[in-house]
Amino acid sequence: MDSLFAKADAIKPLAKRRKTTHHDSSSSTAKKIKDAKADFTAQSVTKHTSIPKSLLPTSPEPSNDSTPKYSHIANKKLRGELQRQTAHNARAKALVDESADMLLVEDAGKMEVEGEMDRTWRTSQDEIAKAAGQEAAKGRRELRLDGGPYRTRYTRNGRHLAIAGRHGHVAAFDWQTGALHTELQLQETCRDITFLQDHTYFAVAQKKYVYIYDRDGVELHCLKSHIEPTRLEFLPYHWLLASVGNAGYLKYQDTSTGQLLVEHRTKLGSCTTMTQNLHNAVIHLGHQNGCITLWTPNLPHPAVQLLAHLGPVSSVSIDASSGGRYMASAGKDGTVKVWDCRNWKGSVREWSTRGAGSEVEVEWSQRGFLGVASGGSVNVYSPPTIQQQFNGHVQPPLYLTHPIPSRPLTSLRFTPFQDVLTIGHNAGVSSILVPGSGEPNFDSSEADPFESRKARREREVKGLLDKIQPELITLDPEFIGTLSEPSKLVTSDGKPATELPYARLPRFDKLRVSGKVDTTEDGDSDDETGGDAEGEGEGEESRKARKEEKEKKRMRGKNNSMKRYLRKQRKNVIDPATVAIRTKLEKMKEEKRQAMLVKKGIVEEKKKSSALDRFKRKT
Repeated sequence: MDSLFAKADAIKPLAKRRKTTHHDSSSSTAKKIKDAKADFTAQSVTKHTSIPKSLLPTSPEPSNDSTPKYSHIANKKLRGELQRQTAHNARAKALVDESADMLLVEDAGKMEVEGEMDRTWRTSQDEIAKAAGQEAAKGRRELRLDGGPYRTRYTRNGRHLAIAGRHGHVAAFDWQTGALHTELQLQETCRDITFLQDHTYFAVAQKKYVYIYDRDGVELHCLKSHIEPTRLEFLPYHWLLASVGNAGYLKYQDTSTGQLLVEHRTKLGSCTTMTQNLHNAVIHLGHQNGCITLWTPNLPHPAVQLLAHLGPVSSVSIDASSGGRYMASAGKDGTVKVWDCRNWKGSVREWSTRGAGSEVEVEWSQRGFLGVASGGSVNVYSPPTIQQQFNGHVQPPLYLTHPIPSRPLTSLRFTPFQDVLTIGHNAGVSSILVPGSGEPNFDSSEADPFESRKARREREVKGLLDKIQPELITLDPEFIGTLSEPSKLVTSDGKPATELPYARLPRFDKLRVSGKVDTTEDGDSDDETGGDAEGEGEGEESRKARKEEKEKKRMRGKNNSMKRYLRKQRKNVIDPATVAIRTKLEKMKEEKRQAMLVKKGIVEEKKKSSALDRFKRKT
């Protein structure tokens, strides 16, 4: 049996392995033979088997030419670590691009016409519902409700819907299954509603304060610092609830700790338009004077301010499909404008709205479709025509239109991962089908429409652990984590100059760099340092002469014409506070002088008079 195992090249115990080759290690041929015969089992298996093609590493390794060398970093350990991380990121990106073809199997399309004379906007909703599948046709709904106009909001996974009527009717439900979570009659004005981290909590902007409820309709919190709110936004990666109100204050509330983070005074009056950029979590506000401002929690002033419309701004929306690159704004002057958030040099495209009506609402879908509600109709425009530069005041080609007679149209919301557009109006809530507007492939780690209760809890805990600090909200989120550019200054030997950063300079050097030090009044440092050593063998007269010379140099520049003029101007200024301080100082000097005379015995100390001295007889 042992002989049979030996013939089959079986694996032998480690202690009994013997050297099979005795070639010279200096020879390259001998080294190759040694490596080839190192493992008999591996050689016997490879003769008869092969790795499947699906498991072979098809993605090429990043070449050394494409990997940055970080040669400007002197620390070898840090330089090597950065090179390894860069190579790892390049390999991960290549694997993600390679697996996208297998994972993203759903095809994203839109309506197409057969002839040149046909138009997609002529297709009615009934025809679209008949042509679509039975499951997709369920998105076409009409909810007739009293208490409008209504505003709507979806969760991030697009499964749950919350509605809030102007007269106090609030409801939250699963719109796919029709399961109602809660329904409230608050009997006061409700201006907006939004979900928090998931469908279990939602916030309502009521008449006076912001209230937070759970999925059963139980009131959990009353945020009294948010006074008369008009719009609400929740930042999912930062766990921040942002609100703006009639007083014109933008406030950030941390929902994980309950702390009011910061409040910004916009100084532009009441604000009824707000949205967030999902790419960098910057808040966009539209004001009554036609301005649009961009705000972050770490800046007390707007990061960007531009004059967008001739009248009040009625709606603002950000295109998430382009990474927050484009912004659409609508004003009460009846115009819709598309802006490029990278330069703000002017609108990319602008046109007048269809139909009469001052209240215009705009909303972007996940795939770049722009919905515009004006008058009594909803119009949808498809990319890329609305994102291309066009100088004329002409409307882009229309993709879909749907009339809604119930005015005003107060809310537009595209359903995430579905081809559904929800419209809130005076008579309730309507949903229409917009083929191709939703993203067909979802990332279950970000937003899963089919997540269970356990998965939701795990995602909530992971979101708290990965919560981003509000100080990291900037216009360019890719700036964080990058390395500073190497200095272009070099020394005489060609090496990069190592300069001490401004933050680590001494205070006097900081003042000198910023230009706040008068260098004409500085004494000669060489004279001060070497004065004692030179004056050890000199007499008293030479020391006094050198001291007078130092004092003269120190006073150099103090008697020029400009400084004499300023000194006279300061003397002529009569300030009551300065006069009072001078009087107090003179009084203190006089008391000190009297105390010195009493101590020397020149003047007798005055005894303090008591209350009984008034009854003594005067002789």
